[in-house]
Amino acid sequence: MMPLSGHRVAILGGMADRPLARFLASIGAELGGPVEGASFVIDDIGLEGLGGIAIPETAVHVSVTSFGSGGPRSQWKGGELVASAMGGALRVTGEPDLAPVKEAGDACTFHADMVAGAGAMAAHYSRGTHGKGQHVDVSIQQVAFSRNFNGVLCWQFDRRKLTRVGGALAYGKATVRAIWRLADGWCFHSLMTGRLGAPANQALSDWMDEVGVPNPLHGTDWLSYNRSTLPADTRALWEAAIAAFFLSRTKHEIATEGLRRGINACVANEPGDVLADPHLAARHFFDTPSGLPERFATIRKGAAIAAPAIHTGERPGPLAGVRVLDFAWALVGSITTKTLGDLGAEIVKIESRTRPDLARLDVQVSASSPGNWDDKPWFAHLNSSKRSLSLNMKKPEARELIDPLIDWADVVVENFSPGTMKKLGLDYDALAARNPGIVMVSGSVFGQTGPLAQEWGVDGTGGALSGRTFLTGYPDRDPVIPGAVPYGDVIVPFVMAGSVAAALQHRRETGLGCHIDASMYEICVQQMRDYLAAARRGERPQRSGNADPAVFFQDVFQAQGEDRWVAISLRDEAELARLHAIAGGDVAAWVAQRADHAIMAELQAAGIACGVVQDCEDMIDHDPQLAGRGALVTLDHPLLGPFGHIATPIKFSHDRLEPFRAPRMGEHAHTIARDTCGLSEARIAELDAAGVFE
Repeated sequence: MMPLSGHRVAILGGMADRPLARFLASIGAELGGPVEGASFVIDDIGLEGLGGIAIPETAVHVSVTSFGSGGPRSQWKGGELVASAMGGALRVTGEPDLAPVKEAGDACTFHADMVAGAGAMAAHYSRGTHGKGQHVDVSIQQVAFSRNFNGVLCWQFDRRKLTRVGGALAYGKATVRAIWRLADGWCFHSLMTGRLGAPANQALSDWMDEVGVPNPLHGTDWLSYNRSTLPADTRALWEAAIAAFFLSRTKHEIATEGLRRGINACVANEPGDVLADPHLAARHFFDTPSGLPERFATIRKGAAIAAPAIHTGERPGPLAGVRVLDFAWALVGSITTKTLGDLGAEIVKIESRTRPDLARLDVQVSASSPGNWDDKPWFAHLNSSKRSLSLNMKKPEARELIDPLIDWADVVVENFSPGTMKKLGLDYDALAARNPGIVMVSGSVFGQTGPLAQEWGVDGTGGALSGRTFLTGYPDRDPVIPGAVPYGDVIVPFVMAGSVAAALQHRRETGLGCHIDASMYEICVQQMRDYLAAARRGERPQRSGNADPAVFFQDVFQAQGEDRWVAISLRDEAELARLHAIAGGDVAAWVAQRADHAIMAELQAAGIACGVVQDCEDMIDHDPQLAGRGALVTLDHPLLGPFGHIATPIKFSHDRLEPFRAPRMGEHAHTIARDTCGLSEARIAELDAAGVFE
């Protein structure tokens, strides 16, 4: 199904080869042609760069620039490295004893283009409501900042800053190693908290016992294990033993025996490995004329029905009136429905005290405590603009609420392991039998089909398998990962949200519902497309630090002060000459004698792309561009008080966004049961007594 079939996209600036253009083409849009008569216009020059170009009033016009249109820094020079520096992603990527290092490829730009895709499709749906086009503005810096959930809350609540931790993950109070050297390469693995991680953690411990290596993990009660509260000395002992074990294993053993045992480790693939992956082959991912990926999601169309009525929403936003039944959890699902909700959709979040979301469990800051479902700012950041219905899905009586909610919903969102919704009687075919026009979107690591479909994974799984991890870091060091900012977990939601909005407008026009299958692995591979092209040419791409073959020169230099750095990016010899005229021949020595913000101001004034490698204090307390764009929106939380929540990083010229705070566990259960599901107060009391609202 191609929901944008019949729509044309006019391209301004250098957008022709950008991921946004590929995303729009992947769902049916025609690329090219004049601005006049175009349904969409996309650019990388911003409103200030349009000159005399007139955008049609009915067109959805999308700009993706380093700092966004408008504001004191909209005219600054940028690019991938500078935007990553100013948005905080660069700050937490790399080894603590080395300069920060950029993620492989144009990671922040790709993320921003996926955000822009979601914004474009929301504006497309909104145009179907009121008939007007509008400008959709995306700042790569703000999008990079929006990944900093952990760092932002650590600064807000504890005045702590997260730093580079190499091949580890920073979970607020805990740093958990995740990249391990193998006998012939590297793999990604981390011990997970609670019911989700327990089987995999036990499987790793059992394998270590069978091999006969020292195993301090033996006998651990994994159901009570919490990565945030494990003592540091215990973690160090465990990680030393795990490191010794992985060093004795090969890539093949991890990919085969490790998979069979379910230890949830995956090899850090090279691009050539990705091209040869049998799972991607089974899903026909590379079955394209170029042999490179084209699709961002798979859309299976439903049966045609009469176009459903358009709901009128009480909240503002481009998706006002859209009704979403949310079975999602963790980051992918939570950010998807946060995005839809922040853009105006009505979200009913299904959750349970019997299996709470991980974000309700992790104790990352001093304001939170174990056992309290409602005092986690991480959950609050991820779940704005939703109502909570706590429901024990194992109770047969739960269908008294689920069935009317299926009838009510336009959209169902889920990101369980494939097959879970079918076991619950809630797979797409079952939903469509009851509500034929339903739009369902399923997010998973591997997609709904293929030999690995039933396997589960986490953010780092997509990075490792796609080649991102292998290609991030310095050539003479081990690979590293962004230790405190996720990637796959934050790009997939915008593909999901954008695909949903496109499908909803298509449903208005055709009456067709659909099932959208979004695979983190495939979307991460899309971000690595240039490296795959090199591998197809017979090359073997390697880690290259901060260098980029598409950029004349760029690097990160240490300034005055502890762990203070600036990123500088040059397009050509003329810019290099300007830099040398200011700094002399030894740029590193010149930078080392000056304060970072002063360096940035002087070089930007000279037309040279330069940005401070900002931490969360810089971004939250001192960045006028982020402040002007409303990168944080203050919402009053019942336990945590008022604090800045990360805003969905899209600005619309016509539609106003008005997010509201995240819910307490089951806060709206009785209201939804009564007002949406039509249950009587007596029946609600009976269900409550039976434990249905757990």
